[in-house]
Amino acid sequence: MSNQILNKLLEERKNGLKGGLYHKTQVSLTYNSNRIEGSKLTEEQTRYVFETKTVGFDADGLPVDDIIETSNHFRAFDYLLDTIDEDLSKKIIKTFHKILKEGTSDSHKAYFNVGDWKKIPNEVGDIKTSLPENVDQDMAKLLEEYSSKQEVRFEDLVAFHEHFERIHPFQDGNGRVGRLILFRECLKHDIVPFVIDHDKKLFYYRGLREFAAQPGDLIETCLAAQDVYQEWVKYFYPEIRANGEVEND
Repeated sequence: MSNQILNKLLEERKNGLKGGLYHKTQVSLTYNSNRIEGSKLTEEQTRYVFETKTVGFDADGLPVDDIIETSNHFRAFDYLLDTIDEDLSKKIIKTFHKILKEGTSDSHKAYFNVGDWKKIPNEVGDIKTSLPENVDQDMAKLLEEYSSKQEVRFEDLVAFHEHFERIHPFQDGNGRVGRLILFRECLKHDIVPFVIDHDKKLFYYRGLREFAAQPGDLIETCLAAQDVYQEWVKYFYPEIRANGEVEND
């Protein structure tokens, strides 16, 4: 693949490199995406779980689900890399959800339907989402429109993300699945990926809520996050230009 950011992530993962871009991405994406959804783990605790595969800190008062979902998110990111050559599909999206929610208290609830579309109507704030009986059709239409694009641009990915969140296909975990998809598709289409910082949560939510009337707000929030990730890339691999290609000396 020509995408050098992707290649570096794959290479670092294969070699078990510690303290590099893959390491930083795993910790930051997991911490921030979970934190946006209310996880109580700190970034340092998230890093410890990633590095040691244990809970070697005082977990008193921490919800068990937060710890499980942190560990699961690391696995989901690896699944993201493992499937990067495949076109985005319902199967991949459902598998993200299955990995993220496996072993949580939600996974023991029959109605929750881990790894499959929701069974009970839900809302985002006070905004209605796709009804359960319409989700499969709505997702099929979204994926069909997306796959028909000859060239995927940054703005297309942001629009896809907003539409996915508006459908809200799962009972819970939609935001985390949606942000994994967003990161994956950036990598797949040679676009610098990004992590939405939980400190920008209000801007991010407002951008999603007002996207139909003001798409620029969400796009600007994502562009600002992309600038941060590009700085990470520049630190670890100064030879990689902003478009993800390697400079020739």
